[in-house]
Amino acid sequence: MDLEELIHNCKKGKRQAQAELYRRYSGILFGMCLKYSRNRTEAEDNLHDSFMTIFDKIDQYSFQGSFEGWMKRITINTVLQKYRKDQYLNVISENIEEEVEVETDQTDIRLSTLLGYIQELPNKYRITFCLYVLDGYSHKEISEMLGTSTGTSKSNLARAKSILRDKIEKTKINIA
Repeated sequence: MDLEELIHNCKKGKRQAQAELYRRYSGILFGMCLKYSRNRTEAEDNLHDSFMTIFDKIDQYSFQGSFEGWMKRITINTVLQKYRKDQYLNVISENIEEEVEVETDQTDIRLSTLLGYIQELPNKYRITFCLYVLDGYSHKEISEMLGTSTGTSKSNLARAKSILRDKIEKTKINIA
């Protein structure tokens, strides 16, 4: 079944089509959920909530633009909405004008280790880091999504990079 037919069948509420859509895209969307979640269990919950929203709003997809991109946007918004509702995103009053660049020596670090470090970041830092570094959003877009200032977005990113740099440096020491 091609993608367009699959989407049409999902719009009709056909369970087999929904199951197929889940099989095709759950891996990609789970990877996104892992980036924004504190652990695997939370990522699984976020994936489930995202698919519930996708199935609920699939009638709104008008075949304009990438369907995968549309689902990724819903996934990010679903996760952010959960954190906003649970008040995990506390606004800080700092305003950093310059971005801090993270520079580390070339170090081989396992992707799973790096993902673990990202997941350990406090929520406001982890989400800002993922949105900016991994998903390419601007500070303006992030501040609009999170209801904060661009200065807060820059500050949260700088702190996230600082924490990650320290963890990577400690890993280098343990490897040596």
